[in-house]
Amino acid sequence: MNDPRPRTVLVIGGGASGNAVTVLLRRAGIAVELIEAKPDWNVLGSGITLQGNALRVLREVGVWDKVRESGYAVDAVGLAAPDGTVFHVQQDIRTGGDDLPPIFGMQRPRLQEILCEAVLESGATVRLGTTAEELVQDASGVTARFSDGTEGRYDLVIAADGVSSRTRAMIGISDKPEPTGMAIWRVPVPRPEAVERMDLAYGGTCYIAGYCPTSKNTIYAYLVEANRDRASIDPASYADEMRRLAAPYGGAWPEIAASITDPAKVNYTWFDRLLVEGSWHRGRVVLIGDAAHVCPPTIAQGAAMSLEDASVLAEMLSEEQDWSSLEALLTGFYERRIGRVRMVVEASVQLGQWQLDGARDADAPGLMSRTMSALQETP
Repeated sequence: MNDPRPRTVLVIGGGASGNAVTVLLRRAGIAVELIEAKPDWNVLGSGITLQGNALRVLREVGVWDKVRESGYAVDAVGLAAPDGTVFHVQQDIRTGGDDLPPIFGMQRPRLQEILCEAVLESGATVRLGTTAEELVQDASGVTARFSDGTEGRYDLVIAADGVSSRTRAMIGISDKPEPTGMAIWRVPVPRPEAVERMDLAYGGTCYIAGYCPTSKNTIYAYLVEANRDRASIDPASYADEMRRLAAPYGGAWPEIAASITDPAKVNYTWFDRLLVEGSWHRGRVVLIGDAAHVCPPTIAQGAAMSLEDASVLAEMLSEEQDWSSLEALLTGFYERRIGRVRMVVEASVQLGQWQLDGARDADAPGLMSRTMSALQETP
């Protein structure tokens, strides 16, 4: 017998996965309230590389046209020596289907703006600068108590509150992200005229020196090195430090380095790994996205996995009219996602570990090809 009550969902976290699941659930007629800790809705960042399977979800959410107008489609990846000599150009696998680009770069703040607009247009209730301080569950729902002193009652809570998820610990999941040993410097800069694809140089002062166009006029550039004590690096020196690391690289890098002048635009982040095993839910609270799994961006699949979580969970919740069996539904969600996500996390970590170990006989191209080929299958 179907439950006649309106179904209500609280989404914690207004990043890509939280925004996407909100829009998709609203389309199914489900009442959604989204809370985000940051009062500016976290419209920050440099650039992002989206594979085709991420674009497939963005099309499902209804924002692909706006995304396409705002970014830069790339069909191939150039592999280069540190001096800039390109020794191989590889056509990338279209993991989202033949009608979507295999790689798409865009400015991360613009992607967030587009998703935020879609959430507001969906009719969801949005509360910024708000966190969930307590979640009290019983057989029929969850009572959430918020940082502003209010509370609400929900059938389901979806925690999309990122790698440092407070909800994860709140519901008794002790897994925490662990550093992989690598770190990345990122910066948005003007696009050199010659840059029309994503190029990656391996070796030199860093493990990887790469860049990807993010619009007709911009790219984001990045350098991957062994992680250092962040406290030992003065944020005021970030631009100088990134230029120093970039100095030995040729090709487009001299022009890129000359544009790295504002330390506030440079981001320095360690690579982490996380994979919650067993289940991603406790009762009526379920984790998605970076709250449940994190991988280094060695194959640029972190955002895609988070967006796929949103798509699959929204599909399952929308199709199931009777939410009295949420336990089985959320277990099924985990079982549907875990194999694919584990493959991506393990491959992403392995690629980085081979570089840390200096493994010259590692089959990195083979591992990447097998992983990306598998991702052509719909989740």
